[in-house]
Amino acid sequence: MTSVDFDDRLWKGYRAGRALPPQAMDAWMDAVERHAGRRRPLTVLDLGSGTGRFTPSLAARFGGPVYGVEPAARMREIAVTSSAHPGVMYLEGRAERLPLPDESCDLAFLFFVFHHIRDRDAAASELARVLRAGGVVCMRTQFGDRLRDVPWRRHFPRALEIERSTFPTYDNSTAPFLRHGFELVALDAVEFEVASSIAAHLERLRCRAISTLELLTEAEIEDGFAAMERAAAADTSGEPVRETGDLLVLRRADQLTASGA
Repeated sequence: MTSVDFDDRLWKGYRAGRALPPQAMDAWMDAVERHAGRRRPLTVLDLGSGTGRFTPSLAARFGGPVYGVEPAARMREIAVTSSAHPGVMYLEGRAERLPLPDESCDLAFLFFVFHHIRDRDAAASELARVLRAGGVVCMRTQFGDRLRDVPWRRHFPRALEIERSTFPTYDNSTAPFLRHGFELVALDAVEFEVASSIAAHLERLRCRAISTLELLTEAEIEDGFAAMERAAAADTSGEPVRETGDLLVLRRADQLTASGA
């Protein structure tokens, strides 16, 4: 997989380009809450927290504290200034080496992060370390062997090929966790609103905040934007753009095996 540097260009438009409507945020928080149990408060790890898109909502929903762990310095800077919350602390760190004590968290949330992690086995081991027994991982991702239809991708022909090779398969996504003492709980399908219209969706895409676009040529990107402009001009439905996304849920076993210690 080609590495994407979030400190290079993506940070500039990330907050605006990846913002979600309030009802979409609620849809994802509701999905996580279905698997988080009833006890409150929960200590939460928002791994790959970026500009803090979800971190304050996690604190508000689960009581905190919430630790937003993000390796990209520029993304963290935006999070600290734009997504501050009394129950949130943003920390420098990587999935392979989390800056948190053993058994310090009840819930880990990853949103489009797992495919960026270089050593996924080490990341699963670290999540097993920092989660308490029975702790839950809720991971929003795509699987290279079972990609769902995504509206924007229809206008960028090579994006499907890129994402098939970028996102690990379902088996390759779950295997590291199973090796480190996790059990599969669910694979939820979460329906949510991406943007109020095709035109609004296009304006967000122009922020160039989707890492797949970094792997397309400039000509491919401009052709895709032009195709979306034509689609927006022809759209008379007044309907919002909606997607269905996968949420993989895993639980840390009460006792870790030797391979998962």
